[in-house]
Amino acid sequence: MSYANSRIPISAQPDVHAHLVARVRTHLTHPFRKPFADCNRLARDRALAGWDGRAPLILDAGCGVGHSTIELARAFPDHWVIGVDQSEDRLQRRKPYPAALLPANMVFVRADLVDFWRLLADDGLRLARHYILYPNPWPKIGHLGRRWPAHPVFPFIPRLGGVLECRSNWVVYVAEFALALALALGRPVPWSAFEAVRPLTPFERKYRDSGQILYRLCVDLDAAVS
Repeated sequence: MSYANSRIPISAQPDVHAHLVARVRTHLTHPFRKPFADCNRLARDRALAGWDGRAPLILDAGCGVGHSTIELARAFPDHWVIGVDQSEDRLQRRKPYPAALLPANMVFVRADLVDFWRLLADDGLRLARHYILYPNPWPKIGHLGRRWPAHPVFPFIPRLGGVLECRSNWVVYVAEFALALALALGRPVPWSAFEAVRPLTPFERKYRDSGQILYRLCVDLDAAVS
């Protein structure tokens, strides 16, 4: 089987979902009050146990096998980098460096982001940088509510502040994310195609090497409205 054979998500939905705006507005005005699972509270505690309380925080949300978390920790050595994924199997997979060479300014935790984001926000924590890289886009029209921009937890993402970066190989996903953020922030959120010169994740490398167009939005959530 060829390595660079990844396919773009197939969907009958060619553009932003017709119900996205209504969903986002509902979630912005109706607080999400799902009870927290104890395991996610423990994951939050583990994620912050090694933090000195002063270093800027970076969250790699849905970090998968953790290659992106490692690269971010190496790129920002004065930050505390948290890689979160719901799959213990992915988190335990082989890393690109021996354990002795892994950055000391990072931690991997298994948690459900629906709880983890809300726990950080409820603690009043602010992120310096926030990465949401190549999530499963749930491309079927009926799966809108499973995508982060249309999920009830979405309003907690801008609440965490910092520079938020989302990348995807499905243009509709990035367009929906940008529109949802624009509704939450009250200002336009630009996005564009980009070239992944140094891929952050194995998926990004495979998508790039498969000849796919990659898309990115990057927005400073703390910037004042002009």
